[in-house]
Amino acid sequence: MTSLVQLHLMEAAEQAALAVSILTAPIWEIFSGIFGDIFGGGRRSAQYNGPLKGANIRTSIRISFEEAIFGCEREIEINFKEECASCHGSGAKAGTSPVTCPKCNGKGKIMYTQQSFFGQIQNVQTCPDCGGTGKVIKEKCPDCYGTGYITKRKKIKVTIPAGIDNGQSVRLAGAGEPGTNGGERGDLLVEAVVSNHPIFKRQDTSIFSTVPISFAKAALGGTILIKTVDGDVEYEVKSGTQTDTKVRLKGKGVPTLRNRAVRGDHYVTLVVSVPERLTEAQKEALKNFDEAMNGNPDNDKHKKKGLFK
Repeated sequence: MTSLVQLHLMEAAEQAALAVSILTAPIWEIFSGIFGDIFGGGRRSAQYNGPLKGANIRTSIRISFEEAIFGCEREIEINFKEECASCHGSGAKAGTSPVTCPKCNGKGKIMYTQQSFFGQIQNVQTCPDCGGTGKVIKEKCPDCYGTGYITKRKKIKVTIPAGIDNGQSVRLAGAGEPGTNGGERGDLLVEAVVSNHPIFKRQDTSIFSTVPISFAKAALGGTILIKTVDGDVEYEVKSGTQTDTKVRLKGKGVPTLRNRAVRGDHYVTLVVSVPERLTEAQKEALKNFDEAMNGNPDNDKHKKKGLFK
């Protein structure tokens, strides 16, 4: 009986010791043990001090509606960081070189301990002295002031692809900010700002426009010229065409970005135009036309009077 009581007491003591060890353990060790196994990283990712790609640079360029349809080449000017010729990118004065940071011992990270309700917590942050590089410059280069780069205005040619839409960007690899710790440069993103067109409207690869036609052309039919991005196109209007008739011009729309040979369509709305001012001869001609279509109401009145006399 005594041995059984001792066994229970030993188990209770082990559970109490385990609970105390969990409460006094650094909280980052608890969570890194859990999430580190799941995501395959844990604290080691915070210690990463390898090459990092530079930041991307964004700019914009205004192009015409036609340039967006068929593509073009434009030249832009940006602030471009080039490697300093004096220090070759090290940032140190000629004849000197960066030294290991004494604060982080070249690790680029520092660890500090905080007391909390759960016990002592260890945190890792970027070294404030070296900025995470692990190196500090005692004597800075007088030309680049220790940055390792000289900013210059540089002209870059940008090829705008056919079919680009307003707000879309062209990516120029390696034309962005310099990387750190030997990392590659970022990219230059050039956003296209497309000007409005007085006649054409665009939606994806389709183009829309409105073409006025005369009443006579709508009634009798005939050939009209329709403006497209490729120039004027002849179209045969059918007799009796009503206003707001939709016409599809196949292959006269916007090229796709993947294949400029594949194009959308151009949709035209035919609107019967009513003249605001007429000459006396035109008015007389319209009256005669109306009488021919609907008869003369004055003559009908005389006929009705004669019948009831």
